[in-house]
Formats: sequence, C-alpha cells, structure tokens
Amino acid sequence: MGAASNAPGKLATQTATQTDVRLGRIVRLLIDNATVVVSGTKIAAEIGTSRSEVWRLIQQLRDLGVDIAGLPSTGYSLKSMPDLLLPDMLAPLLQSTIFAKHIHHYYKIGSTNTAAMEAASAGAPEGSVFLAEQQTAGRGRGGHQWHSARSAGIYCSVILRPLLPPSNALILSLAAGLAVHSAVQQLDSRVTPDLKWPNDVLVDAKKFCGILTEMNAEVTRVRYVVVGIGINVNQATFPADLQPLATSLRLATDSEWSRVELCSALLKSLDREYRQLLDQKNARNSILERFQERSSSVRGRPVEVDENGGFEGVTEGLDASGFLQVRTPDGIRTVLSGTVRLK
Repeated sequence: MGAASNAPGKLATQTATQTDVRLGRIVRLLIDNATVVVSGTKIAAEIGTSRSEVWRLIQQLRDLGVDIAGLPSTGYSLKSMPDLLLPDMLAPLLQSTIFAKHIHHYYKIGSTNTAAMEAASAGAPEGSVFLAEQQTAGRGRGGHQWHSARSAGIYCSVILRPLLPPSNALILSLAAGLAVHSAVQQLDSRVTPDLKWPNDVLVDAKKFCGILTEMNAEVTRVRYVVVGIGINVNQATFPADLQPLATSLRLATDSEWSRVELCSALLKSLDREYRQLLDQKNARNSILERFQERSSSVRGRPVEVDENGGFEGVTEGLDASGFLQVRTPDGIRTVLSGTVRLK
C-alpha cells in the first residue's frame, strides 16, 4: 500500500462477498473446546443450523487451510491453531480498542481500501476494520499495485472520523508507520523496522509494509479517513521483479509469524496512537520526533525526488506538518507528494 493522499471523489464500486460469519463461530467453538471432540449436533445448535450445513461449512474451512479432524459421525476438532484473520479470532484480543466491534473479513477482495472508502461514504462507523486473506487489486501510493499473496500477509484498512483539519492526514499516516514499528517490535524485539517517509516500512533495506491513507474532507474538517496497511508477513518468495525491493518478516527472521497476533498488536498500537493524537496536546510533536528516531533516511541521506521535474539533495528532517525537508544547492525544498528514492 502507499501514503497520505486525497482520495478521488468517486471510487469504482467493487463486489466482494464478506466471509460467512458462521465460519468464524465454528473456529471459535473448536478453539474454546480444544481438548475435546465437538459433535456436529452441538455445533449445529450453537450456530443455529443443520448438521448437514455444518459439514458443508467444515469442508469450506478445510478448503481455506484450516486443519480440522473428524467426520459427521464422530465430531470435529482442530489439529492446529488456524492463522486466519477472522472477526471471531481478533475481536476478543481488541476489546479495549475502537476496532473490536465492526470487523469485516473477506477471503478475496479487490482492495480493502476501496471497500472501506465505500463503506465510510455510506456511513460506516469509526473503528470499522476491513481485512482480506487476498487482494486482487491492492492499491499503493501513486496508483502502484500491492502484491497480495493469499493468507501470507495482512491486508487491513480502518475507518477513522477524527475531529481534525485535513492538513493532519499526513500525521495520521506517520502515526500508522509508528504503529507498525511498535507491533513488530512487540512480537520480536530483534527486528528493527526502518520507517521510510512517508509510507513505507523496511527491514534489511527492503520494503515489507506499505501504508495508504485516503481522505474525504471539507475545507476545514475531515469527514473520514481510511488508513490502509499492507504487511508482508509469511511470504517465502516474491516475483522476480520484486525480489530486489521487497521482503517479508518470515524472510527477514527465518521463522513463521502469527498473523492473528501481529494484526491484533497492530490495531492496538494504532488505537493508542490515534487516541493520543486526539487527546494529547503534544501528540503531533511526539509523532514527528519518534518517526525521525525510527527512520534512517529522513536526515542526512542523499535522495532523488520525483516532484516538479525532479531534484536531488540531502534529507534534513521533517517540518512541523510532517513533510520531508531536502537541502539542495538552491536551498531547502519541501517534498509534498513526490516519490523519494534513496541514492
């Protein structure tokens, strides 16, 4: 995904079917009864359907990679903990946040950001979360596509309705980068993510996360903001053209990560950053300071900037609004929306 930008007034409507909520309820039931075999009759009674429908739903879960043992005649049990970003898996972990109550899950979707922007336009509440196991048209900053392998990454978009002026959209994007940094460090303190202004997170000088912040606003106030976050988690390989540029947390650490744990840590961190931004007077300065501390490239790095015909210089930190400053032979220039390449 990519960073702060005004969304186009009209987004192409996409049709995608939300995941049957009964699938998540079955998984939750099997987790809560992990030491026993659960009969099809009990599952049917709990979710309000027939035993034959339970069998069909169990088969659907197996097709999605959930390792379930058993038959209709004997009952069912989980052979291993599934790592699917289902509402029933995440909601219990997010109870203290604004993100616990409206989690929407898709097995396949064009773009979670597009779905979130459409829902926000239709009045969806703040804190609504849109998650997908796979995106077919993931979007990044500047119209770039985001490579979205099935059930290997986190493809997540959230709706926020902050009482803030539109000029704060970039600050929200930087705060999302800090939330990613915090979540990764929380799960593995050996990994040191590197924030690249304005919307990428790197490890070992390769991108594993992108952020796309889109906004609908009037002149003085934000109607809603959608923050989209794409994280490469367990990808073992990438297409040849992306290999020099992209990595995943699995490739960086040589171990598998729990997407459920990482996603819950991410949303808790984002909730904390967002509340602080709204409630604390010095929150903006704190975001700017911490972003610069966690970035190897916002100060003292030679860069090329694709803006106003292109220019080169050395980064000089962020200004009070969060825009990148670059020292050039003609003086300090502020990067507003151009792509910044490290030299």
